[in-house]
Amino acid sequence: MAGLLRPRRGQWYRDDSDQYFEVVAVDEDEALIEIQYFDGAVEEVDFDSWNQLGIVESAAPEDWSGPFDDLERDDFGDTELIRHSSNLDDELDNMD
Repeated sequence: MAGLLRPRRGQWYRDDSDQYFEVVAVDEDEALIEIQYFDGAVEEVDFDSWNQLGIVESAAPEDWSGPFDDLERDDFGDTELIRHSSNLDDELDNMD
């Protein structure tokens, strides 16, 4: 079986139709691999099917929000600009 790509949990891959996915679980006992596509869809693949997918290892996509297409800007955390005083030293001098 030399030359076959072994699935690794946490590794990203790209199939022959340019779909990106991550291996989220590998069950050796059941011979199943759980994958999650960039759009959030989850699928189980058996080991035999895995070897026929025509996949290559890939880097994780830069835009991690793919599965969360319904997020708003505010959902990403504190996106407000933090305002700093331009005269911080003056404010420290005025403290009691």
